[in-house]
Amino acid sequence: MFLSVFDMFKVGVGPSSSHTMGPMVAAARFLDLMRASPFEFAGLRVSLHGSLAFTGVGHATDRATILGLAGIIPETYDQEKSEAALAANRSTRTLTPDGLPQLQFDPKSDLTFDYDHALPGHANGMILMATDAQGDVILRQVYYSIGGGFVLTEEELAEGKAVDDGAPVPFPFTTAAEMLEMAKASGRSIAAMKRGNEIARGCEESFSKGSARLWEVMNNCIERGLAADGILPGGLSVRRRAKGIHDALQAERGMNLSAPHTINDWISVYAMAVNEENAAGGQVVTAPTNGAAGVLPAVLRYYLDHVPGAAPSHVEEFLLTAAAIGGLVKFNASISGAEAGCQAEVGSASAMAAAGLCAVMGGTPEQVENAAEIALEHHLGMTCDPIRGLVQVPCIERNGLGAIKAVSAASLALRGDGTHLVPLDAVIETMRQTGNDMHEKYKETSLGGLAVNVPNC
Repeated sequence: MFLSVFDMFKVGVGPSSSHTMGPMVAAARFLDLMRASPFEFAGLRVSLHGSLAFTGVGHATDRATILGLAGIIPETYDQEKSEAALAANRSTRTLTPDGLPQLQFDPKSDLTFDYDHALPGHANGMILMATDAQGDVILRQVYYSIGGGFVLTEEELAEGKAVDDGAPVPFPFTTAAEMLEMAKASGRSIAAMKRGNEIARGCEESFSKGSARLWEVMNNCIERGLAADGILPGGLSVRRRAKGIHDALQAERGMNLSAPHTINDWISVYAMAVNEENAAGGQVVTAPTNGAAGVLPAVLRYYLDHVPGAAPSHVEEFLLTAAAIGGLVKFNASISGAEAGCQAEVGSASAMAAAGLCAVMGGTPEQVENAAEIALEHHLGMTCDPIRGLVQVPCIERNGLGAIKAVSAASLALRGDGTHLVPLDAVIETMRQTGNDMHEKYKETSLGGLAVNVPNC
């Protein structure tokens, strides 16, 4: 199974890849289905199920669905255009996407949060329907938002994994064991093999430009988060903290006031900056999800700004290595908090970041695999229990701690020779099994954990 760097890392909008970007993508796909249909449509209806229902309001799922049905997609999201589309819908109770007639759509009656009927394919399910002039449903499609902005129809999901029918790639590894065998046989690094696969599917120049763009968006997100202040939306009155922490860290520089462990604050503040931007609905890069979007950029920024000998020319190697590990986790387990808890989101992100850092610091393929294994192993069992369904508490700080774990995992792996007891494949499989066993209330439903034990929330 080939998953591109640009599948694992998508430029999108917060606060959630599965609950915001996914429904927006599903809505856009449904519009394409309508455009290809011979029917005459007059209206739209949507029902949200499972985790999309339970935490949909906090994750802005309703807002994202309306925008998707208005023809807006994550890749080209524009705040001003989006607000205008929402205002027009509030005023007219209609939507007029390109290539289709004016369609009746009143969110109060046509968008339903169905808390009682989960769909069988995945915790993040939604049904999109188009109606005729009499209000009868004449086109219907079930979509599942499976994490990281990936969307499948019920038919695609029933086929198993998404079908990969592209050109053959030179290093088609689907497990960490295969990855290490191919690296040994070819004499190539994990990043070099992954790059070979990417080039086999596309243009080398466009890949280089695309990967540079990913880091540009990630780093810009950090900078915006470090500069912004105020209260995050959603009603929890959570104050942005990244700017204050960053200002204090900068003031302490050169004054011999900081203990060695202060480096952890630098790592955390980069991650928190990203996730505060995500919580505010800003532009982020899924890495591999929005809820875990701060981990990898924080570790990469730490490398570039704080590690002697670091060079921007290594950014591509970092991203390629991280994407290779993320692809293994997604293919063999999950990156969806609604499916496997936060171990699948921040845990996966930490493993990816640990692998990337280990690689750019000269790690062998065996050390890189060890770094990813350490990071993921020590997130096993982590629940997803966002208060009020908002990607704020505990999500923002959790990204900071995930980044710290990634740096520690890479450092530990580099102290060894790559030999270790527990293989990465075993940890990925354990994560999958743990997610299956985890009670539903701990998987992005806000029905358990912190979400029900914090007063006045």
